[in-house]
Amino acid sequence: MKTLMDVQDLQARMTSGAQTILLDVRWSLGDPHGHEHYRAAHIPGAVFVDLETQLCAPGGPGLGRHPLPDADALQEAARQWGLNDGDTVVAYDASGNLAAARLWWLLRDAGFTSVSLLDGGLTAWRAAGFDVEGGEERHCVGNVHLSTGRMPVVDVPDLVDAALVDVLLDARAAERFRGELEPVDPRAGHIPGAISAPTTENLGEDRRFRPAAELRRRFDALGADRGRVAVYCGSGITAAHQIAALEIAGIDAALFPGSWSQWSTTEGLPVATGA
Repeated sequence: MKTLMDVQDLQARMTSGAQTILLDVRWSLGDPHGHEHYRAAHIPGAVFVDLETQLCAPGGPGLGRHPLPDADALQEAARQWGLNDGDTVVAYDASGNLAAARLWWLLRDAGFTSVSLLDGGLTAWRAAGFDVEGGEERHCVGNVHLSTGRMPVVDVPDLVDAALVDVLLDARAAERFRGELEPVDPRAGHIPGAISAPTTENLGEDRRFRPAAELRRRFDALGADRGRVAVYCGSGITAAHQIAALEIAGIDAALFPGSWSQWSTTEGLPVATGA
């Protein structure tokens, strides 16, 4: 299934009655009110997904802030969303899929391939003039079976051994990469050898992904055509968005799940600053 689905195609699916599980992943760093935003207005039929509790395991020393959930926990959450084997999932948020991409990546990693991101998310849906609704949507418990491990990942030892990764992209804002600002983690800067590639530059002003050819030019200019690519961000959330953009551009990439929140809290690991 394609990485992205257009709002017109989603509307057509909904009108035709095609089985579609809509998942609303409203979340952003520093804003704990995603569920309230969902209750105020969401795409009709969409179920709220709590990123902090359903798409992450508890954080801790040496793990980072948002570790990947294990297969059993993810499967239980997916069943609560009403997900069955064979369903089609469309995930979205209100921030250009910066959060929803985490769900997309996790389901792909768990062998669930019929999942797309709604290009432009709720912003594009409303701009098209389609209806929204308030309140809470719940589905009957599903029967989906998930087992993780299909998407490539790297960990600290893989990055310490520079021979295992050719290009390491840092998806955070440029000022965090340079070490000028660090709002969350104890050390500022970036992993030595990483290249600054802010995730937000994957999107146009309308919060849709840029065209595939444009993304390809962007990533080639960053060196992603030179070999094995890995991506990290602050805690493994928006790096999934970068991986989706790379996939659109025709480039495979591995996720560093612990990202900067793991690297910066691991004793003895070096930190670089500046451009």
